[in-house]
Amino acid sequence: MANSTLVKQRSEAFGSAVALKSAMALTGVILVLFLIAHMYGNLMIFGGQQTFDTYSQHLREIGEPMLPHEGFLWIMRVVLLASVLVHAYAAFALWARANRARPAGQRYVVKKSAQTPSRKYATQTMRWGGIIVVLFVVYHVLHLTTNTIHPGGASASPYERVVNGFQVWWVTLSYVIALLAVGLHLRHGIWSALATLGLNRQSREGALHVVSNVLAAVITVGFLVPPFSVLFGLVS
Repeated sequence: MANSTLVKQRSEAFGSAVALKSAMALTGVILVLFLIAHMYGNLMIFGGQQTFDTYSQHLREIGEPMLPHEGFLWIMRVVLLASVLVHAYAAFALWARANRARPAGQRYVVKKSAQTPSRKYATQTMRWGGIIVVLFVVYHVLHLTTNTIHPGGASASPYERVVNGFQVWWVTLSYVIALLAVGLHLRHGIWSALATLGLNRQSREGALHVVSNVLAAVITVGFLVPPFSVLFGLVS
């Protein structure tokens, strides 16, 4: 009996709103750190084909010989996938719980945000933005990682895959749409994560908004610079 009670208490604790929000915040931090590192790597395209291809190859060799070839990449992929799944589960669980708490006649009705107008859109579209981001990641992996789809032409060179792809206008447009969704998601998500982690004291409110806006803008612009540079012939 004591063991079953303890298990029940632990289950309730892990399923509490505080635990779910903390899980979203921590996995969000992991994903943001990955985005910053990935953005930095993408900007190496301005160093030319040899620099970019060498960087891509180096990612597959990190940790050798302690790790097998591409071992580090697979560890990173598992961590990222786990983070995405936990993040999505926590978001859905919190949304479903909030929806059940509404009166029957008001379920599935989007409630107007009490936030400032500049943050309403991002807040109300977090779920749809998340879906767009997931679909974009699948397309991105098939295009530039596995070379399964290759608009503009296939190539064994990561540099050439990037250039070939972004020379096609609709490929660049799809990335713009997806990255705008990423930016809106980050803008609210970073602020929410920092608040969940206990940094939302009144004296820091303005600083949190600045940090979330700046990080979202830097990541969005940083990811958009290479596609537009290719499209307009600055990188070829």
